[in-house]
Amino acid sequence: MKPEFISSDELVAFSSKQKMYNLLLEQLEKDFNYSGVDLKIRRNCSPIKLVEVLQNEIRKLILADFTGYLNLLYRIDVSEIDIKKTDGSNIDVLSQQVCFLILKREWQKVWIRSRTVN
Repeated sequence: MKPEFISSDELVAFSSKQKMYNLLLEQLEKDFNYSGVDLKIRRNCSPIKLVEVLQNEIRKLILADFTGYLNLLYRIDVSEIDIKKTDGSNIDVLSQQVCFLILKREWQKVWIRSRTVN
């Protein structure tokens, strides 16, 4: 059964415990790069640092390249319904919430793929 998460930190910590953190990093890097966002994540990047890097990248996209931001959400396949539920009144809160939505969707891809291979 796929667990439900309440935060980005909890999700990346769980992926690390499940020995699938590197798969999550690869999926993130692939989808960001396919959408035209050059995201380089070190393989030894801690889960806490990963969340920080993603939130910063999302914040930059929202402020400087909104079309790129929308393209990223489309590429990753983040639910439009979930995006509409985010708090757009504060850029820091918004970037945290969107980061979590991105991580949940990317984790879902990794988790499903790992279950179909085994």
